[in-house]
Amino acid sequence: MEPDVSYMVRGTTRDSCQDALDRLCRLLGATPTTRPTDTIGRGWVARAVPTAEAPDRAVRGSAVL
Repeated sequence: MEPDVSYMVRGTTRDSCQDALDRLCRLLGATPTTRPTDTIGRGWVARAVPTAEAPDRAVRGSAVL
């Protein structure tokens, strides 16, 4: 995967954002880079990046979260 790829999740609460971040990381084998924060604007956001090896390399593309 490209080194400049990152994922962002957004939630209306800190807990919903954290839950989405945890799920994204678990499903895509990503690593969190920022904790949920509300300093960016509307709602809560957090980011993650792909790890070197995803848990299942056959799973690629979009995921339904």
